[in-house]
Amino acid sequence: MTSEITDAIARLKPGETDAIKHLFDVSYEELKRLAHSRLWAANLKQSFATESLLHESYLRLVNQKTLALPDRGHFFAYASKVMRSIILDAVREANAERRGGGQADLTLKTEIADMTPHGGNVNAIDDALKDLQRISPDLAALVEMRFFGGMTEAEIAEVLGVSERTVRREWEKARAALLVLLEDD
Repeated sequence: MTSEITDAIARLKPGETDAIKHLFDVSYEELKRLAHSRLWAANLKQSFATESLLHESYLRLVNQKTLALPDRGHFFAYASKVMRSIILDAVREANAERRGGGQADLTLKTEIADMTPHGGNVNAIDDALKDLQRISPDLAALVEMRFFGGMTEAEIAEVLGVSERTVRREWEKARAALLVLLEDD
């Protein structure tokens, strides 16, 4: 499976939709697992279908005119960034002014309102990640690869050209920085 993905990436040329379609086909199961985990982490599993996220990601990938992906790790990091963007768009749309601007739903049973997806948490994480990007682009890239990309420490180490120990150490820094940034909100 990995070699098929690597071969498909090697055949990619900007604007060539057949090559992107082939890459998407051979990596579909891995992308589906990634989409499922991103929805689960964002607490949106009940309101957003995994396949919908996956297919929307495909449409955004196909529409890229200059898609340069040197290897498997970069492809999955890019795909996770696209999925993150789609999830954030969905959360923002759900909280749009025309739908009450994030106001709590008024129901006969107040516990029902507490069971709705916590879109604010996703937005807070996105804001904290943007702040981290300004402070340390390397740490923000690591978070995207690990959290949103679902990449292992070994895969991240390979993409970044560092040791796994360095990845673990940087991951601890990134987590601590995000915690501080989230507390500031």
